[in-house]
Amino acid sequence: MSVPHSRRSLIALAVAQACAFAPVAMAETSENVLPEVVVTSGSAPDGIARNASVGGFSDTPLLQTPASISVITAEQMQERSIRTATDAVKYDASVQNSYNAVGLSDWFAIRGFTLDMGSNYRKDGMVILAHSAIPMENKERLEILKGLAGMQAGIASAGGILNYVTKRPTDTPLRSATFEVRERGTVYSAIDLGGRSDDKRFGYRINAAAEDIKSYVKGSNGDRRFVSGSFDWRISPRALLQVDMDYQHKSQLTVPGFQLLGPEQRIPTGVSGKTMLNNQTWSLPVTDDTNNLGVKFEYELNDNWRTTLQANKFELRRDDAVALASGCPAQLLNFGYCSNGDFGLYDLRRENDKRSVMTTQALLQGKFATGSVKHDLTTGVSTLNRRDNYADYLFTPTVGGLPGNIYTLPQRALTQEQALPVALRRKDDEQSFFVQDVMALNEQFKVHAGVRYTKLKRVQFAADGSNIRNTDSDFVLPNVALVYSPKANLSFYASYAQGMEPGGEIPSGLPNSESVLDPYKSKQIEVGVKADITPDVSVSAALFQIKRRNEYVKASSSDATAGVGAYVAAGEQVNRGLEFAAQGRVTRDLMLGASFTAMEAKAVGTGDPDIEGKRVGNVPKFKSAVYVDYALPQMPAVKLNATWIYSTSKIFAPNSQIASLNKSVDGYHVLNIGARYATKISGKTTTFRFGIDNVFDKFYWGDAANAFGGYLIPGAPRLARLSVQVDF
Repeated sequence: MSVPHSRRSLIALAVAQACAFAPVAMAETSENVLPEVVVTSGSAPDGIARNASVGGFSDTPLLQTPASISVITAEQMQERSIRTATDAVKYDASVQNSYNAVGLSDWFAIRGFTLDMGSNYRKDGMVILAHSAIPMENKERLEILKGLAGMQAGIASAGGILNYVTKRPTDTPLRSATFEVRERGTVYSAIDLGGRSDDKRFGYRINAAAEDIKSYVKGSNGDRRFVSGSFDWRISPRALLQVDMDYQHKSQLTVPGFQLLGPEQRIPTGVSGKTMLNNQTWSLPVTDDTNNLGVKFEYELNDNWRTTLQANKFELRRDDAVALASGCPAQLLNFGYCSNGDFGLYDLRRENDKRSVMTTQALLQGKFATGSVKHDLTTGVSTLNRRDNYADYLFTPTVGGLPGNIYTLPQRALTQEQALPVALRRKDDEQSFFVQDVMALNEQFKVHAGVRYTKLKRVQFAADGSNIRNTDSDFVLPNVALVYSPKANLSFYASYAQGMEPGGEIPSGLPNSESVLDPYKSKQIEVGVKADITPDVSVSAALFQIKRRNEYVKASSSDATAGVGAYVAAGEQVNRGLEFAAQGRVTRDLMLGASFTAMEAKAVGTGDPDIEGKRVGNVPKFKSAVYVDYALPQMPAVKLNATWIYSTSKIFAPNSQIASLNKSVDGYHVLNIGARYATKISGKTTTFRFGIDNVFDKFYWGDAANAFGGYLIPGAPRLARLSVQVDF
C-alpha cells in the first residue's frame, strides 16, 4: 500500500531539521555535575554490553545484578542486520516465539511463560503495548530480564521483561544511512543522525526508516514508515530534561498459522513455510499506527542524592483483518482442519481499535552509610492508566460455506459485512509504591532487599456496555537477594521474588473471550554465578524455579476436538531450568556468543488426570544458540559470521484440546551465515553486509503456541539479504 504524502513529508522534515540543528551555538556552561548525558549501550568497543537498567531502577553492571539478564546492543543489531525483536531474541535460548506470525507483532515466551502484551514490554522502563510491531531503529539496546520482575514492574507475567532502551543524543556528530534488499524484493532504508550544540547543552537524535515489504510468504506484502526524535536539554549543571517521540505506520497482509488435521489430529505434512492461507481477493491487511511520547527529568540534589520524574504515553490505532482458516464444518470439528486439508474459511475482521497506556514514575535515589554498612536506596511511586476501545470481531463465512484447502488454496467468494461499532472494553488504573535497598555489608557481601505495593482497579465491559468483571486487588511483592563476590570479577547470588500476574486472557470461542481473569501471585527462587573470565570474556549461569497458577481450557466433553470447553484455573504450572551464557572476544580475531537453556515445565496439583504432570506446550526441553564472528587475519576488513540455533521437540497442546492432546513437534537445527566488508568510498566509511538465514532451507515448526486457541507456525525458509551502511 502507498503511504500518504504527509507521512513522507514528516520524515523529510525531521531529517532536515536535525541536519540544520548541528551548527547552532549556545552560551558556555559551567563544569558538568550530572553523569554523561549520552546514553550508550554500556558496552565495550566490541559492542558487548556491560550494564543494564532492567534489573533495577538505574544502569548497573551486569556482574553485580542478582538476576539473569541478556542485552543485545545497537552495534550487535547492526552487525547482524537485525530489523525486528524476533530477529534479536533468537540469540537468547531462554526466549521462545509465541504466535510470531508474519505481518503481526513480535510476541514471545521467556522461561516457558508467554509474555503479556500489556505489561511485559517496556520502553526505558515504562509500559508500552506490544499488540503492534515495535520499531528497532531508535533503540540503543534490547534488555531481556529472565524471570519475575515484581520489584521492578509490579504487574507482569512470570516470564520476564523486554526493555527497549531509546537512542539518545551523541557527543560527536553522527550521520549514518543504511540500505538493504532481502527476501522477494523487500527494500529497506534507514537514517540515523545525532549531535549536540556547540556548548553541549542541547542534543538531538533523529531516526527514520522506510520499508517496502515483500515477505518470503508470497502475497504477504505491505509497507512501513517510521520516524523518531530524541532530544535533551541540560537546564543546569544538575538538571537534565530528555524528550523522545516516535511514530510508525505499518500495513501488511498477515500469514495465519496451521491447525491439526482430522479427528485423529495429525500434524500437517507436505506444506511449505511460504504457504499463504490468507490469500483471497477480499483479504485485507492489518494496519497499525502507533505514537509514543516520553519525558524524563533528572535532578541531582547533591553529590549523593538524585530524583527522577518520568512519563510515557503510548497509543495504538489498528484495523485488524484476516481470511481465517479455522475448523472443519464437514467433519464437525471446531478446532482442526479436515483430514484432506480442507478448512472453514471466514472473514475475521474489526476496525478502528484504539488502545492507549499512560505510565508515570517518580524516583528518589541516594547513597548513605549506617555504621559499616553502605546503602544504595531507591524509593518511588508509579502509576498506569490503560484504556482499550475495540469492537467484537466479525466472523463471516464464505458464500455457501465453501471451504479452503491448505494444499490447493482455492479462491472463495465472500459477502463483506460492515465492521461492528467500537466501544470501551477495558479500563485499568494501577498505583505502586516501592522501596529497595542494596546494602554492602562488607567488600564481599551485598544484600538486595525490596518490597513493592501494587493496587489495581480494572473494569471490563461487553460490546453493549454491560459490565463483565470488576477487579479491585492489591498485592505486597517482596524481593530479596544475597550477592557474594569473592573477587572483583566473580559473583554468586541467590534470590527470592514474588510477582503479580495480570490474569489469563480467555481464548476466542469462549464466553467473554478477550477478557482477563483477576491477577494473582507468582513465586521464584534462583541461584546463579557470573564471572569475567578475562576482561573480554563474560560467562553466567542460573538455576531457577518459577511457580504460578495453572490456567487452561478444559473440554466440556470426552471428544475434545468437538467440544467447547471452559477456561479454568487448577493447580500450578512449575517451570524449572538451567541457563548458561557466554560471550566475548576469545582471540583478537574471534568473537563468540553462546546461550543454552534446559527446562522442564509441567502442571501439578491440578486434580485433572488429563494434564497432571504433563509437559506444557511450546516449551522445548533444551534450546541453544551459538554465534561466532571471525575477522580474517590477512584481510581485517572482512569478517565472517555464523549462527547455529538448535531446539529439541516441543509439545503442541491447543487450548481447546489440552485435556486430550499432547502432540510432539519435532526439534530442529538452523544455520545462518553472513559476511561483512568495510572500506572507504569517496572518503566515507562504507560497510557491506551479506547474510543467508536457514542455509539448508530446512522446514520446521518454529512456533507451537496456545495463542488464539493454538496454531503451528512454520519457521522461515532460506532467506538472503544484502545491505550497505554509509557513515558520512
